[in-house]
Amino acid sequence: MPELTWQKSSYCQEGNSCVHIATDPTGTVHLTESSDPTAAILSTTPTAFAALLRTTQRRADAKTA
Repeated sequence: MPELTWQKSSYCQEGNSCVHIATDPTGTVHLTESSDPTAAILSTTPTAFAALLRTTQRRADAKTA
């Protein structure tokens, strides 16, 4: 796997409970947590990641409505 450049979620406060995301040259999306970013890395397609984001946004919107 090529060297990944991780970006922290803009919703993350300081601490060890943050999601980090990176993409590789093939477009694969990689997710990990900040408490141990090299231990467990989940990989998915851009389409599946977009579906995850849509689903979590809908649930967040439903809770605030």
